[in-house]
Amino acid sequence: MRVAQNEQMTIGEVDISKMRFDLKSRDDIPKILRGLQFIYTNLALRTSIFALLDANISPEVSKTNGRPGMTLWSILVCGVIRLDLNCDYDRLQELVNHHNTLREMLGHGAFDDVTYHFQTLKDNVRLLTPELLDQINQLVVAAGHILVKKSPDEALRGRCDLCT
Repeated sequence: MRVAQNEQMTIGEVDISKMRFDLKSRDDIPKILRGLQFIYTNLALRTSIFALLDANISPEVSKTNGRPGMTLWSILVCGVIRLDLNCDYDRLQELVNHHNTLREMLGHGAFDDVTYHFQTLKDNVRLLTPELLDQINQLVVAAGHILVKKSPDEALRGRCDLCT
């Protein structure tokens, strides 16, 4: 049994849409989490992504029977963190179990002692295939075009400064 996300907030859990990040931080985790917060707060985008994940992550497994697994939101967050940081599952496990802001993004409150085991992360995050991630990327890029009020055919111009 897998759900997109838990509908009921727990005691101490922070609403993802109200999370605040250090805008002066030079680390990449707050930037990644702000992007995930945009996905979470954009209902149409979030619904589309969950529909893709629901259809592609173990479609042959019953969605109503069995023990609860990781939520689709947790799988997405862990997958994005792993890919963007280019980290292995050991570092991912350390981050999701001990990084407070990341735990808030995963939907865990201050009193929530849920931890993620190495094999659980490995078994679930690997379900995000390159093809599935490409489809999610297309949805996010389309939402980005709408956000900056560009037509889909018009090129986005960006800038990346490298510190040496």
